[in-house]
Amino acid sequence: MTEPLDWRFSQTFGGKGNEDASDADVVSAIEFDQTGDFIAVGDRGGRVLLLERTHDKQSSKKSKLPEYRFYSEFQSHEPEFDYLKSLEIEEKINKIKWCPKQNDAQFLLTTNDKTIKLWKVYEKKIKQISTSATSGPSYNGNLASNNTRSPSHTTYIYNSSGAHGMNNNNNNNSLNNFKIPKLTTRETQVTATPRKIFQNAHAYHINSISLNSDGETYISSDDLRIHLWNLNINTECFNVVDIKPTNMEDLTEVITSAEFHPTSCNIFMYSSSKGTIKLGDLRSSALCDNHAKVFEEYEDPSNKSFFSEIISSISDIKFSRDGRYILSRDFLTLKLWDINMENKPVKTIQIHDYLKPKLCDLYENDCIFDKFECTLNHDGTQMLTGSYHNYLHIYDRNSKQDVCLEASKQATKSKTKTLTTKMKLRSSKKEPKKPEDIHPDAIEYTKKTLHCAWHPKDNLIAVGAANTVYLYAATENK
Repeated sequence: MTEPLDWRFSQTFGGKGNEDASDADVVSAIEFDQTGDFIAVGDRGGRVLLLERTHDKQSSKKSKLPEYRFYSEFQSHEPEFDYLKSLEIEEKINKIKWCPKQNDAQFLLTTNDKTIKLWKVYEKKIKQISTSATSGPSYNGNLASNNTRSPSHTTYIYNSSGAHGMNNNNNNNSLNNFKIPKLTTRETQVTATPRKIFQNAHAYHINSISLNSDGETYISSDDLRIHLWNLNINTECFNVVDIKPTNMEDLTEVITSAEFHPTSCNIFMYSSSKGTIKLGDLRSSALCDNHAKVFEEYEDPSNKSFFSEIISSISDIKFSRDGRYILSRDFLTLKLWDINMENKPVKTIQIHDYLKPKLCDLYENDCIFDKFECTLNHDGTQMLTGSYHNYLHIYDRNSKQDVCLEASKQATKSKTKTLTTKMKLRSSKKEPKKPEDIHPDAIEYTKKTLHCAWHPKDNLIAVGAANTVYLYAATENK
């Protein structure tokens, strides 16, 4: 069995010691770009914060952990009001996706409940005219005399008052003092501008956007439909999935998440509130109502309860980077599916099974509807998801290892050496205090790590808890 990775706290952004975070500052989306050099963080206030990885050799010698710094921040969405439906549209950022880099500019998609925007982020050079240039050699224009000419040579300047003679020496002196303004770069400012706005296509709240591997198209999904867009065309889109029944009283499920295959541009998947994952193929038909595959685990009807359908609703799905596995998360479990086996997952992990007796209370305070995200590392062997009490879990695909970290301000204020004492490591060898050992009544349900992202190449994770982003990095134990 492989040894667990040694996870260490790296950095934190936001928070600033304020426990009473405003709702607008709460993190609502986190995403690494394709290189891992940038992190995009969205919040409920419609803002997007960009972090850039530093490649300073001096700082890397002091600490082997990667470091990020503030790069830019811009207002992506504003609150709106739909007068036709008398509906308020929140500015909250639901999802962020990075697009391929073009020249020296970064592109990313952001979406709230109704509108998707394509942003261009680039470094704009602010120039200014410098008038303090020192006087140089004589100006060799038509007004200046040639130095080889005799001093008695006279240059005539014609203007509205006629022709006047000017001694060549006097002309030279005045032109030598002539100052030529220079255009210089005063500073470099990171600027974000919206290139395209994709709107008026979704009648229901957008829950997912996913970029295609061709780099030109993407899908957006709401509760009942999935649309296919071209990044360069915002006037039309194509409906590829529509599960809306003729009579809305016959509605039995809604779409909860959707994602394109990482390498096959014609394959995508979407999950439902019934706990099923359906695979669609764009080559089969324009409207993929007839799915190519459906991943569903049989449930014994005798075990069903009032909460069964709620807790089985899938909140997030992710492909592994090779497209072989599918990771899904519902309220209580994390499931890993093999794309070639539809009838049951290859691994099922109980995240917080100890909350089953508290489902009624969780229903009363709406926590049972919390949507936890999940993600995989670059080779698909490690899986990450969040939980309550600011816990985050990292599971190994091939073993029963469960590394549990606690994202807390107390941990970040301690020294680096003592940070590991705040992180609880569970494996077959060591069994310290587990999260499930905590009494369910003692758990703070307002503290939860809903959003998470994994670096595309390194063992580096970013998680969002309230108004703070935590970064953790790991190295292999030797």
